[in-house]
Amino acid sequence: MELKNKPHAKGTKSLFKNKLIERLTRTHIAVPLVLFAIISTGLIIYGIKNSHINAVNTVPIFLGGLFAFTLVEYLMHRFLFHLTPNTEKREKFAYIVHGVHHDYPKDKDRLAMPIPLSLTLSTLFFLFFKLIMGNYVFAFLPGFLIGYAAYLWVHYMVHAFQPPKNFWKALWVHHGIHHYKDQHRAFGVSSMFWDLIFGTMPKK
Repeated sequence: MELKNKPHAKGTKSLFKNKLIERLTRTHIAVPLVLFAIISTGLIIYGIKNSHINAVNTVPIFLGGLFAFTLVEYLMHRFLFHLTPNTEKREKFAYIVHGVHHDYPKDKDRLAMPIPLSLTLSTLFFLFFKLIMGNYVFAFLPGFLIGYAAYLWVHYMVHAFQPPKNFWKALWVHHGIHHYKDQHRAFGVSSMFWDLIFGTMPKK
């Protein structure tokens, strides 16, 4: 996805004429944070109560899910959100999925995926992980979902607040470069790890 306009400091833009569909494209940041914290906690409790997982293996599997999300975050941002729009339909898809965020990066209502879509994807991930790892999914998916929640919170803070005067400032700078300097680099939001691995760190 190539940026055609300079990002607006403030403002928003309607994507759909239908008011209900338009409303569904907007999500208050607190909703997914609370929702996925509850879902993750519930999955772990269910898994332990039914002896699918235990106190020993839950922590490393949970951390594995958390780490796995950082890779998914990077890959989706780089290859799906910034796909090359070589047809009119792909261009429209790219703009709805991510382009509008680049045009209006301060629009706080569009910093999280719509809840119906995120719940659908979470269900599909559950079924996929259940297929390949069995009952370990009750520890792995919670880590994966908390990774998503952490990404959402970092992404929100980067766009909504001034950078702090500590080492966390690096995330503000990293994501700012992606938005305002070079959209082909700095795809990681919650972590710069995969940018280092795949060579997409910003040029000095």
